Amino acid sequence: MRKCLNHRADADVVSVMVNHSHRLDRLPKYLFAKLDEAIEKARAMGVDVIDLGVGDPDMPTPAHIVEEMVSAVRNPTYHRYPSYAGMLAFRQAAARWYEQRFGVACDPASEVITLIGSKEGIAHIPLAFLDEGDVALVPDPAYPVYANATILAGGTPYAMPLLEDCGFLPELEAIPVEVRERAKLMFLNYPNNPTAAVADRQFFREVVEFAHEWDILVCHDNPYSEIAFDGYRAPSFLEVKGAKEVGIEFNSLSKTYNMTGWRIGYVLGSREAIAALGRVKTNIDSGAFEAVQMAGIAALTGPQECVQESVRVYAERRRLLLELTDALGLEAEPPKATFYVWARLPEGTRSMVYCERLLDGSGIVATPGVGFGEHGEGYIRLAMTQPTSRIEEAVRRVSQQPPS
Repeated sequence: MRKCLNHRADADVVSVMVNHSHRLDRLPKYLFAKLDEAIEKARAMGVDVIDLGVGDPDMPTPAHIVEEMVSAVRNPTYHRYPSYAGMLAFRQAAARWYEQRFGVACDPASEVITLIGSKEGIAHIPLAFLDEGDVALVPDPAYPVYANATILAGGTPYAMPLLEDCGFLPELEAIPVEVRERAKLMFLNYPNNPTAAVADRQFFREVVEFAHEWDILVCHDNPYSEIAFDGYRAPSFLEVKGAKEVGIEFNSLSKTYNMTGWRIGYVLGSREAIAALGRVKTNIDSGAFEAVQMAGIAALTGPQECVQESVRVYAERRRLLLELTDALGLEAEPPKATFYVWARLPEGTRSMVYCERLLDGSGIVATPGVGFGEHGEGYIRLAMTQPTSRIEEAVRRVSQQPPS
């Protein structure tokens, strides 16, 4: 840090030159900055922008969860520092939910940790397992935190391409042996963001075998398991025999119970991995607000009809988004799960350019696939997280003035 003195007539002003870490230089550029600028410009010009890019549920948190939070906030017991690992009652609720939903048994005391949203745990797990130069196997396209957290921990992300021809599943055998030998972590996410692809138990069995052979910790991100359609039931990675020996699974109340702003999630699995993540947490944060954990208990143990109602709404929106992609002349498979539609662009079309044209021509925002990685190029992601009437309006606009 270097101080520069700039003398002015009225006062001496000291400015500080701050040299940030090389890790920040390694983070990819924010590819959506140009699109965000275009969105703000359109709004300033009075355009009625329909934002189908954001993956943030628009439906409210169910009333019984809110009521529990209101009651808990008034209780001074929960006003003090929370435990690092989370309230045992919340961890018990999460473990019970997993056993009822997936048949997976976890010890709440040693195999479950409460998280301040699952993103917190995903971002911190590389700090527990990666030394400088170690490799994390990261899907591409993917939620950017997997690669970015690896970089911030001093590790090296190795991209596992998710290709349509392979059902957007990584080809494990295509990973070079020298990369496998350096890899300490593997990130996976099914049902998948952004592709909406799903994985079956056979694929997870192959992952478990691969992880055992190469001594790799599997970090499966599973926040979309309950947003599923047409009778599909997403499995947990931990259901597979031997998975808990080599893996952990992150889950969140954000998508299932419309609680994105509440920042409450959890991670389950390998006792050793949970302990290591716990050591990171004790040195970084003070745990989740216990009133929020009480609301989380109400979500996990209370009536689940609210989840079914959300899925019913998403199913109608899915139908409309598929109408929209048809009107745009794009190809898209009806997703079995998540609240995203992953649409293929015409050959040679750049996703950022397409999204800018869509905004300019129709006032509709989509997420360019390249923002999720180089193998996302040639696709856009549309989210079901706008009111149904707004998606109907998007379909109407495009139907009246088809793209050129």
